[in-house]
Amino acid sequence: MSETAHLDGPPGWWVYHGTGRPLGDIGLMDLLPPAPPWRQFDGGPLPEAEPVPEEARETDRRLGAAHHLAAREVDPHEVEMVNAALYLRRPLLVTGQPGSGKSSLAYRIARELRLGRVLRWPIGSRTTVKSGLYGYDAIGRAQAAGAWQSAMGDRAGALVEPPIGEFVRLGPLGTAFLPRRSPRVLLIDELDKSEADLPNDLLSLFEDGEFDIPELVRMRRRTPSVEVFTADPEGMAEIAGGRVCCNAFPVVVITSNGERDFPPAFLRRCLRYETKEPTAEQLAAIVAGHALAGSETSRLIEEFLSRSAAAGSLPADKLLDAVYLATSGAYRPDDGSWPRLLDALWRQLNSLAR
Repeated sequence: MSETAHLDGPPGWWVYHGTGRPLGDIGLMDLLPPAPPWRQFDGGPLPEAEPVPEEARETDRRLGAAHHLAAREVDPHEVEMVNAALYLRRPLLVTGQPGSGKSSLAYRIARELRLGRVLRWPIGSRTTVKSGLYGYDAIGRAQAAGAWQSAMGDRAGALVEPPIGEFVRLGPLGTAFLPRRSPRVLLIDELDKSEADLPNDLLSLFEDGEFDIPELVRMRRRTPSVEVFTADPEGMAEIAGGRVCCNAFPVVVITSNGERDFPPAFLRRCLRYETKEPTAEQLAAIVAGHALAGSETSRLIEEFLSRSAAAGSLPADKLLDAVYLATSGAYRPDDGSWPRLLDALWRQLNSLAR
């Protein structure tokens, strides 16, 4: 147990406990106090019905179908920082070694607080804020108009453009800021892979909680409200006046491998947490969550921790690979091939390892 664990039970202000056990019938917004005055947003219109988007299959792949932690297995500092981010409506910047569970945190939050499908925005060297907010297929719209004109011939009359909403799709970032009573979970994955300007480009969105779609703003007098596609499968949303403004600030988890420094202005708007190496108890819970069990599991966990310490950290999914192979029959106590197989699975993850 961590030295900072709460021996007399979790603090009363926690709404997220880190165990992975979903909330009961009560919703997050019934437990969470109102936002601080400087972090309140009033976006709309709010949808009449607000179904929770179904949890994606990716959650089971990352966490397992029944991934639960006991209270003693939870890192209190991690839980405190998640709750602080929830209360303050601030992004949480999570740093740590590759494979230390940074991205999985977003999925644990979404599952436990019953916030549905995680909106994942993977970052690459060419990623821009606009690409995360929305995309507009102007060429596709022009082609659709031309095809309709050709099909109608002389009967077409004046050129009629297809509805613009059919050619606008919000990205994960834009979908997360749609007005809702309950927040969505947004995972901004591996921000340190971005161009230098991307963190600064996010500042306005994180501070104001809104953005414009210029293509819709230009036509707001003729079409005050437009229905567009979202990043959810078959998702649609109504955009009024070409502007998207959140009502409940999303639960934003930003991951970084610590490979670069971020601008001070960006860091001031985030809460920061550095992941720790998982303990033997936590690794056992991860293995159990993926419905893997075998007589060799405890020994493999001990050996994995030893190898991980020697190699400077190994991803937990490498342990899952080894346990799966062992329980599938690859492990034989007197067979020299098993140590060679483990060495191939757990060797240091760099191109120079042999």
